[in-house]
Amino acid sequence: MENGYYKLTWRQRIGFSAGDLAQNLIYQTVSIWLLFFYTNVYGLNPASSALMFLIVRIIDVLWDPVVGAFIDKSNPRWGKYRSWLLFAGFPLAGFAMLCFWNGFSGSLLYAYITYVGMSMCFTLINVPYGALNSSLTRDTEEITVLTSVRMLFANLAGLIIKTLPLVIAIFAPKVYNADTGRMEAVYNTPEAAQAWFITMSIFALTGLALLIFCFFESKERIVMNPDETSEVKVSDLWMELVRNRPLRILSIFFVISFTTMSISNAADSYFMSYNIKATPLMTTAFMWMGTIPAFIFLPLVPAIKKKIGKSGMFRLFLGISVIGMVIMYIVVSIPALKSCFPLLCIIQFIKSAGILVATGYMWALVPEVVSYGEYTTGRRVAAIVNAIICIFMKAGMALGGVIPGLVLTWVGFNSADQNQTALAEQGILWLVTLIPAVLFIAAVFVIGKYELSDERMDEINLEITKR
Repeated sequence: MENGYYKLTWRQRIGFSAGDLAQNLIYQTVSIWLLFFYTNVYGLNPASSALMFLIVRIIDVLWDPVVGAFIDKSNPRWGKYRSWLLFAGFPLAGFAMLCFWNGFSGSLLYAYITYVGMSMCFTLINVPYGALNSSLTRDTEEITVLTSVRMLFANLAGLIIKTLPLVIAIFAPKVYNADTGRMEAVYNTPEAAQAWFITMSIFALTGLALLIFCFFESKERIVMNPDETSEVKVSDLWMELVRNRPLRILSIFFVISFTTMSISNAADSYFMSYNIKATPLMTTAFMWMGTIPAFIFLPLVPAIKKKIGKSGMFRLFLGISVIGMVIMYIVVSIPALKSCFPLLCIIQFIKSAGILVATGYMWALVPEVVSYGEYTTGRRVAAIVNAIICIFMKAGMALGGVIPGLVLTWVGFNSADQNQTALAEQGILWLVTLIPAVLFIAAVFVIGKYELSDERMDEINLEITKR
């Protein structure tokens, strides 16, 4: 435990990781389902929704550095970082529920107010939560284990969220399906609005309870003294980005990764509804295949990284995801294979295994660039660094939110028509396969420039502790 090299107990690892489960129960629901809710239930057109996603992310770009600087300067009674899990947790849960309330159906103003409010509250939690990770230990092996546990919890949230059609079906109205001769629940029409609100309320309140648990189980150990951070300014964010090359590389990787994930997540619900004509159960099963690989491969990350290194691991798993996407495009383009749902699930499993490991492990690099900044400047501005990461993450989310809306508009998607044109179906397929594949090829090139190996990080941390 000397000089910040703490080994955490499993209770502490689980307690901290519960914070990621909490945030993802709320934010992944927004990322995956909000565009679908806006176009199919709330009544907005795809172009208006796409523009709103872009504007909200621009607001985030202005808001995140303010939050990062403020948190690094502040010293709340219950901890520099963990206090914000409580301060912002309650309003985050409230705004998340209101985002999926149809009380002002079709009102663009109401959608802006609730989405902006939710996004700003998310920043007030996500930035200090990321900095909290950097304050628990300097031990690189412990950070790898902690990141694996954290990502398992984040993907547990994904697994829960992808059951959303089934949860909504419990509360949604039932209609007669002439094809099956049965009464079936509908989740993709305005009549299901109340069911969406109830479901989001369950997710949001569960997330709030988990944030409170994370608050009580996390202990800050590595933070700068108040006099060392009292002069932190918003401009320090941009200075840190300029002088910290590994941070710049990681930030670009975050943009590409979150653009890709956001496009895929937003497109999956359209893909299953219109290209595959799937039932809620089939949609849930397909989306589970996008999350289940996490529980198989993330526990193996420490061993894989030790065997082939960080760079090799990123190349391997990003390559797997690209191959899976290309295979998916080919299979769905062949009518005889497109109807084979088990085959689609297998391909989804393969491509998701690559995505989950590569984009999960990238969070373990954030404490590294924090320590690199401390090594070069003498100041450990963890919240500033995490604000930078948040800006680029949300820039990726912005692109990932805008691109599907623009593509759907360009190909003539019509939410009122259950049978889309061939061009509209092709556009949805591009969003699920080819566009993400091209982006991940670029990601391989970018992450190859990251130079902080485990050996280099050990040298940096030893030098810091000597000081």
